[in-house]
Amino acid sequence: MSRRLEGKVVIATHNAGKLAEMRELLEPYGITAVSAGELKLDEPEETGTTFMANAEIKARAGAQSSGLPSFADDSGICVAGLDGAPGIYSARWAVDKKFDAAMARIDSELNAKGIGRDHPRKAWFISALCIAWPDGHVEHFEGRLQLVVRE
Repeated sequence: MSRRLEGKVVIATHNAGKLAEMRELLEPYGITAVSAGELKLDEPEETGTTFMANAEIKARAGAQSSGLPSFADDSGICVAGLDGAPGIYSARWAVDKKFDAAMARIDSELNAKGIGRDHPRKAWFISALCIAWPDGHVEHFEGRLQLVVRE
């Protein structure tokens, strides 16, 4: 059963840019967003094997530590020719948080497997969202964008 999100919510992030985006999205609905960083909450270790599992780990930690509903996300790119990699490790492939570095590595690894630019390159972007309440109630949302790249 879905719940209505209202009042104050923790955005389970220490990223000021992400917090600013979430505040802008939630403000028209009367929801006040505060970050885990502002509340000095610890960042939990992301030990999940899926985007959703990692989003839930962060959301539950925020809700339990703050006593407020907590919103978290996890996202990345999955490449068919790389058996779904980089997947949950997408951020690690983006050296110094640069998207171009991740794309260069993807291109290099596809080429090494014989999947050159003359072949269709299929990938998808996944964004998993989770909201957790202090009483243990959790809601999940996931979006997938299919990508086919051919130059």
